[in-house]
Amino acid sequence: MMLIPTHHFRNIERKPEYLQPEKCVPPPYPGPVGTMWFIRDGCGIACAIVTWFLVLYAEFVVLFVMLIPSRDYVYSIINGIVFNLLAFLALASHCRAMLTDPGAVPKGNATKEFIESLQLKPGQVVYKCPKCCSIKPDRAHHCSVCKRCIRKMDHHCPWVNNCVGENNQKYFVLFTMYIALISLHALIMVGFHFLHCFEEDWTTYGLNREEMAETGISLHEKMQPLNVSSTECSSFSPPTTVILLILLCFEGLLFLIFTSVMFGTQVHSICTDETGIEQLKKEERRWAKKTKWMNMKAVFGHPFSLGWASPFATPDQGKADPYQYVV
Repeated sequence: MMLIPTHHFRNIERKPEYLQPEKCVPPPYPGPVGTMWFIRDGCGIACAIVTWFLVLYAEFVVLFVMLIPSRDYVYSIINGIVFNLLAFLALASHCRAMLTDPGAVPKGNATKEFIESLQLKPGQVVYKCPKCCSIKPDRAHHCSVCKRCIRKMDHHCPWVNNCVGENNQKYFVLFTMYIALISLHALIMVGFHFLHCFEEDWTTYGLNREEMAETGISLHEKMQPLNVSSTECSSFSPPTTVILLILLCFEGLLFLIFTSVMFGTQVHSICTDETGIEQLKKEERRWAKKTKWMNMKAVFGHPFSLGWASPFATPDQGKADPYQYVV
């Protein structure tokens, strides 16, 4: 079976008869302005729920297993504030990435009237998506899950139940960064907690009668669940605490590796101004090359500020007309 190169389909799209504007009509009931963007995909919704559950599980273990039982109040307060702030920013970034229109092209706009309104010059070319019947700007790609063409589409991420595109890439980058940070923070706290409790408390929990007699520890003292030492380690029994910490350790390590790789990949794509799809398809570069710093500001906003790290700050990207078609 012969594989047809991607540019062959682009050549087909260039032909006037391929547009067939008479077969495209605008949607009869366009959505009102300001309607919340949300993709109704079962897999994506399940992944988004799992993401929130895992963050809340980490929150539970960090607070109720490690920080609240600790008698070092300064340690608990500082780490509690840092972890909760990072977790809040991670979930806020997740919501913005999931509920922000990634740059969807109006559906069904490949009509004769719309094409005439573009006032195309001789030799100027437009692309039509046969799946959603829309005239696509340059660098737009169709997403089979969102069922729309997305400007500067990087990929569809089920963990945020949305495409990563021109309008929400900043929030996705922040989401991966904050998840990586809370994962690293949780792993460090788990390490300190294991070391402290193993030396101070859990070594006595597993002593047999002969060892208890040698150390002068009575059976009543060993079985006391709320003595000073055990309370400092956890409100739960040592076996339960170990299981909870091991699960958190596994979750933190897995997500630290995954989100760190995703964060690095996204930053590289932004700096090179080449989306994941464009890299995968090795598409010919037809857009102006800019510096890495300009590419960063195009995603995170002009000018550089603390708003770059905030999921609540909508970037002022200074965008050009979204319907810049290829010549």
